Amino acid sequence: MTPRKSPEELRSHQWYGTDGLRSFSHRARTRQLGYLPEEHLGKPVIAILNTWSDINPCHVHLRDRAQAVKRGVWQAGGFPLEFPVSTLSETFQKPTPMLYRNLLAMETEELLRSYPVDGAVLMGGCDKSTPALLMGAATVDLPAVFVPAGPMLPGHWRGETLGSGTDMWKYWDDKRAGLIGDCEMQELESGLARSPGHCMTMGTASTLTAAAEALGVTVPGASSIPAVDSGHDRMAAAAGLRVVELVHRDRRLSDILTADAFEDAVTTVLGLGGSTNAVIHLIAMAGRAGVTLTLDDFDRIARTVPVLANVRPGGQTHLMEDFHFAGGLPGFLSRITDLLHLDRPTVAHDTLREQLDGALVHHDDVIRPRDNPVANEGGVAVLRGNLCPDGAVIKHIAAEPHLLKHTGPAVVFDDYKTMQRTINDPELGITADSVLVLRNAGPKGGPGMPEYGMLPIPDHLLKQGVRDMVRISDARMSGTSYGACVLHVAPESYVGGPLALVRTGDPITLDVGARTLHLGVDDEELERRRAAWTPPPARYERGYGALYNEQITQADTGCDFEFLARPGKVQDPYAG
Repeated sequence: MTPRKSPEELRSHQWYGTDGLRSFSHRARTRQLGYLPEEHLGKPVIAILNTWSDINPCHVHLRDRAQAVKRGVWQAGGFPLEFPVSTLSETFQKPTPMLYRNLLAMETEELLRSYPVDGAVLMGGCDKSTPALLMGAATVDLPAVFVPAGPMLPGHWRGETLGSGTDMWKYWDDKRAGLIGDCEMQELESGLARSPGHCMTMGTASTLTAAAEALGVTVPGASSIPAVDSGHDRMAAAAGLRVVELVHRDRRLSDILTADAFEDAVTTVLGLGGSTNAVIHLIAMAGRAGVTLTLDDFDRIARTVPVLANVRPGGQTHLMEDFHFAGGLPGFLSRITDLLHLDRPTVAHDTLREQLDGALVHHDDVIRPRDNPVANEGGVAVLRGNLCPDGAVIKHIAAEPHLLKHTGPAVVFDDYKTMQRTINDPELGITADSVLVLRNAGPKGGPGMPEYGMLPIPDHLLKQGVRDMVRISDARMSGTSYGACVLHVAPESYVGGPLALVRTGDPITLDVGARTLHLGVDDEELERRRAAWTPPPARYERGYGALYNEQITQADTGCDFEFLARPGKVQDPYAG
């Protein structure tokens, strides 16, 4: 049995347990909330950070799941308190929730530090909420458990099983090509997303919740449970039970979020064929945990791990519910144990080895055996070259193979609105061999690095059957997307990176095998162009946007705020 902490050993004791005026006031105000002394005094106070919102379909069920978390906390002898925090809805928030990831991270950090909290349960899942919650919580370093929102049910339409996002892009292109019409699109609107929960493909949400489980901050198997499954309720209650135990054991996030854990999370993401967005988020999360993680680490690990998850869009067939019932992440990890650090702790077990003991795979086409992988190498490649001196990424397993080594003339768009307006202009002379280039869409230029990276293929090419082209930008791309899209070009064009110097007609060569991206313009000409380049005006003159513009780092270092990413301690508040 784990020894229980005495009331005096709890962090919340300085708010509730002393003889001073402040503690008297805190106890009186807790009575005002309707709680008896027996309900909370001397018990671990557990903050439940809930990203539920009426406008976030990925998290709309988390209001109910918070009750299950509370149930678990009460059963374990803790005192749960629910805190509403920013919801980051990938669907509705503009220009992009990436602009606000660091805001939620700040809110998480300051809330946990400033209130009488001994431990935390973090409830998120839609793309940016997972890294934001973990970044903030890691900085405060309390015992914490993450509760993933879970994937939605599979979509259905006319006998087909649909993947949210992935099939949205597919059928939108079919509509533009004249293959389907408005009636079909209206039916698709009602069939694509059928329940609460995040995207049920291996998009950014599923990738990052899987990364959280691989890091060891969820209960085992949590990341793939469908949002509306009764098992999701049980998982939430188990998280509540577990966090109280972690408080008594004093197992903090710093014990979990080690360099070995982040290396295993990278291995997991690459073996799942996961979203390119995980590169930015894991680098930022690692930095908050005091771990140095770089693009080179991703490229190094990618060469050692096969893609075993046959889940769309990196795979061809299955969705997250299939993955869950095939064994989920424990089953997946059981097939790559030789690539993992098995002796590190998790929130649920003393070692990952113990956590994976007995894990099985029940469907070999969903989670492939090592001798029959979806791809021989991890699903993301890191590129270097004179167009991206600080790196760029491509999800090459989701691109048409013939484009992985390609040279073509650039067609340059200075911003997304212009691209939308002119992409079908015949005067541009776009062919299937052209390389579409979008700039001013990065961290500062976007602003917020929106998911503009899957540039649309012109209508006339879609009607000819073209479904993929080489596309390059300093933007990101939805994890549910596919195609030969080079993303996260660093440094971005808005700050004068080489992408700002590209002109229509310049030859660009992509060679994924060689991990290179090269602009075929000599250095002297590039220097002349650089001398003539002028910085664009600031996106924001005041408010949060101005803070963002001043502090945001580039994609290769995680797009964190400089003042949050730098080392240093923050004093715990005095509550007396």
